[in-house]
Amino acid sequence: MVRRIEAPARIPVPGGKIIDEYVGNVSSGDGDVSIAVMQAPPGWEEPAQTPEFTEYTIVLRGSLVVETGGETLDVNAGQAIVTEPDERLRYTSGPDGADYIAICLPAFAEELAHRDQEPPDTSPGELVV
Repeated sequence: MVRRIEAPARIPVPGGKIIDEYVGNVSSGDGDVSIAVMQAPPGWEEPAQTPEFTEYTIVLRGSLVVETGGETLDVNAGQAIVTEPDERLRYTSGPDGADYIAICLPAFAEELAHRDQEPPDTSPGELVV
């Protein structure tokens, strides 16, 4: 049966990144695959993660920096990267930000991402114990 998806589900993310999920757990209830368009501003970064899914990432504009296994890869507009499950990696945007498509098999779910805990946000002079 054909299903039309009228609009993506916008998923809020700290740091100014925009995620518009067209297919996946949030937007369409599909757990087998997720397809999302991402917009990451310049200087955006996320904590390292060790996801349980394969991720196919296609950069449409700008660039992503992907850190994995002691290697740093610059993925520029027109290029793609494939990451395998249980591979520790970290994404940041390049100096001009990045627009990209992410396809995850199985579908992205927060509990499958296994993100590192982010350090607490502190002001200068504030002591964290």
